[in-house]
Amino acid sequence: MQCNIAGWDIGGAHVKATVVNKAGEIINIVQKPCPLWKGIDQLHNAVNNIMQDLGDANHLHAITMTGELVDLFINRADGVRQIIDTMQALLPGMSCLIFAGYEGFLTPEGIEAGHYEAIASANWLASALFAAQKLESGLFIDIGSTTTDILILKDGHVQAEGYTDYQRLISQELIYTGIVRTAVMAVAQTAQDQGRRIGLMAEYFATMADVYRVTGELNELHDQTETADGAEKTVIASARRLSRMIGCDFITDELPRWQQFAENIRAQQLQKIQQGCEALLSRHHLSQNSPLIGAGIGRFLARQLAFKSGHPYLDFASFFDQAAIYSGISPADCAPAVAVACLAREYQEDFQSPC
Repeated sequence: MQCNIAGWDIGGAHVKATVVNKAGEIINIVQKPCPLWKGIDQLHNAVNNIMQDLGDANHLHAITMTGELVDLFINRADGVRQIIDTMQALLPGMSCLIFAGYEGFLTPEGIEAGHYEAIASANWLASALFAAQKLESGLFIDIGSTTTDILILKDGHVQAEGYTDYQRLISQELIYTGIVRTAVMAVAQTAQDQGRRIGLMAEYFATMADVYRVTGELNELHDQTETADGAEKTVIASARRLSRMIGCDFITDELPRWQQFAENIRAQQLQKIQQGCEALLSRHHLSQNSPLIGAGIGRFLARQLAFKSGHPYLDFASFFDQAAIYSGISPADCAPAVAVACLAREYQEDFQSPC
C-alpha cells in the first residue's frame, strides 16, 4: 500500500524534512536548527518540533544524515548508530528506511556495523542520484550553510570519484565552505580594504552569513545559527562583526566600506567553489550545453558560476511540476531531504515496502 513519504536529512546543525505524496508531489518542507554537538537532546527537540509541523504521522520515513561527524560522537560509526537509534525512538511504531548510498535503502533491523560507512554523510548522493534521473548530464552543485557538494552527472549516472568525506575532500567533490556557518577566517587570509591588501585576524569574529547579509543576498529564513558574537542579525551588526576582522571599529557612515569588504570576501569564496568545479570539469568531458544544476541555499552562486562558464543554469526546484515554496523554503533549499523522500517512494513502489 502506498503512503506519504517523509524524507529526513539529519545534519550537525540543522534537521530538514520533506513530505512527498503518492503522486510524487511535495506537500511540506520543514527545517529546524539542531546544534547536535551540544547533545543528543538537540536532535530530540528538532525532530519533535518537525513532527508537529508535519501533522499526519502516518508516513514512511526515509532518513539520510551528515550529523554523525559532530564531535558529540566517538567516531562516525558511533554517530550513525546513535542517530538511527534516536530516530527509531522518536518515531515509534513507524516504518523507517535508512539511505545507504549505492547500497540503497536498509531497514534499521537489517543494518550491520559494515553498513555504517555507506550510511555516513551520504546525503549528497541522494541529491545527485535524483538529479541524474532527471537529466542526462550536468554539473550538480549544492551550496549549503556549511558545505558545497560538486558532482558530475553523465549519461544518467553520478560520476563520483570519492565516497567518504575524506575521499571527496581529495577529489574536490566536497568543498568545506558554505554561506552561513563558515567562519570568514576559513575563507580568506587577506582581503582588500580601501585599496590596500590587509591580513585578516584568525579569530571567530564573523561568519559568511555576515558577508551575505551585508551584500544583501542572505535570506534570513536560511540563517538559523547564532552569530559569532551572539548579537543581533542586522546589516549594521554584521558590518560591525566584519570590521573586527581587520581590527577596526565600525562607524555607521562607513557602511559602503564594509559592503566593498564583504564583496571581496564573497569573491574569494566564489573562487574556491569555482576552482572545484573547474577541477571536475577538466577531468570529465561535458558538453557546453550541459547545465549547472543549482541546489542549496547558496545556489545563487551556482547561477553566477553557470553564467561565468557559459553553461546553462537549471534550478533543482525545476524538477518538480509545482513551483512550491513552504514557509519561504524551496525544494532546492533542502535537496537531500527532498531527494531521499522521492527515492524512497520509488523503492516503495518497486518493493512494496509497508507504510
